[in-house]
Parts: sequence; C-alpha cells; structure tokens
Amino acid sequence: MVDFLELLKFLFLGLFQGFTEPIPISSSGHLVILRELMSIDMSGLGFEVFVNFGSLLAVLIVYRKDLIELVVNGIRFLLQRDEQYKSDFNYIFLLVIATIPAGLLGVLFEDTISGIIGESVKVVGISLILTGIALWIIRNLEGFKTDDEITIKDAFIVGVAQAIALIPGISRSGATIVGAMLVGFNRSAALKFSFLMYIPVSLGTMIFSIDEITKNFSSQAVLLLVALIGSIIASYFALLWFINIMKSGNLKYFAFYCFIVGALVFLLL
Repeated sequence: MVDFLELLKFLFLGLFQGFTEPIPISSSGHLVILRELMSIDMSGLGFEVFVNFGSLLAVLIVYRKDLIELVVNGIRFLLQRDEQYKSDFNYIFLLVIATIPAGLLGVLFEDTISGIIGESVKVVGISLILTGIALWIIRNLEGFKTDDEITIKDAFIVGVAQAIALIPGISRSGATIVGAMLVGFNRSAALKFSFLMYIPVSLGTMIFSIDEITKNFSSQAVLLLVALIGSIIASYFALLWFINIMKSGNLKYFAFYCFIVGALVFLLL
C-alpha cells in the first residue's frame, strides 16, 4: 500500500525536477535542496537519473522534427554521399564530440560526484551563485554563428561546459548555453545544440545507472513512475517556456534567481 503523502512528495519532486531541468537553475541542485527540506531518502544517483529520463522524453518530443531530420539526412549522407545532406551529418558528428567530456568525466568520477551530492548542501549554494554569475555575463550577448558554422573546437568547448555541470548546482542547460554563447553561437543555435547534446548524455547516464535504478525499483515502482510522469509534463512546458525566454533575451532573471537561492542555501542550510 502506497502512502498518500509519500506519493504526493514524489509527484512534487518529479514536477519540480522536470520544471527545473530545462531552465538554467540546476535541477540536480534543487533536488539536493529538497532532499534536505523534505527529508526524502534519495541516496546515490538512481532517483535523479530516473526522473531525468522524464526530461529526456520531453526534449525528444519538443525537438522531434529536428531529430528526425538529422537522423534521416545523416543516414542518407552515409549511403548516398550526397552533399546536400552533409551539414546534418556534420552536426551529428559535432554532437558526438560535445558529448565526450561529460561522458568521460561521468564514467571516471561517478563515485566522486555521488560524494558531492551526499555532502554539504552548501556546495549547491556556491554552485548556484557561480551559475548566476555566468548567466549574468552572457545576458546581453547576441551571437552570430548558425548551425552550419559550428566548429569542432566550439563543440568541444560546449562539451566541457556540460561536463562542469556534473557538479550539483551548476545548471547543465545554463553551462552549455553560456559556453555556446561565449564562442559565438546565436541564441537559437545555442539553445538547439544545448538540448540535442543532452540526449546522448542522458541516455548514457541512464544505461550506466541501470543497476542503481533497479536496486529499489520494485519497492518504489509506483512512487518512481508518478515522479517520472510529473517530470515529463513539467519538462515539456518548462522547455517551451524557456525557448521563448531565450528568444527575448531575458536570461538576467535566471541570474537573479540563482543569486538569491544560492545565497539563502549557503547562509541558512
């Protein structure tokens, strides 16, 4: 029998994680904060990886047309060597390059990352403040590079930014968009590249964390599935909202939010 209050807690966590994942305020950091405030046992990376899968599904839905076009045209280029499909094949290659830094660090330092999550929540507070500073720096940048002008160097730099975001409190979307804007991406290109490069990293993390996820799944299946559904719904609408915010150039409000929450966490928790 599932406790109703526990069900509400996990639904709230799923909704909250889903809402915070696409926007640049760090979903992992907020889960750590909520764990402290609500006294919920989320030891290890299993719960976070599971609800992040909900965010991944939302990203797949929002960017489904781009993904289908990239995959179909990439395969066409491999089979036909037709130059009109080369740009899409190159874009896939750049996404692979951007995935490498976070993939390597995730595999090599998983225990260290888990340790950071389990340690003082003050780490999250400091990281949120750093995220706010980074967002403030790029708040007025416009950028000029389109999808076809991204270089291997650009992709790797953005990939390093994503690797830094493995630290709880450093926003993944925030770090990658900051990295992309600093090397000259326009807002549309930065947003698209940021969320498409999230897909392979999220899938990889899910695969490598299967044991962690399934360890207690049977005893918490209903709770986890409720959190997953909440994450999908919240991520979908948060991503659409964030796309509009990026287009209007209002990142400064996220910077303010990170400054305030980071300071409160560092001072009070």
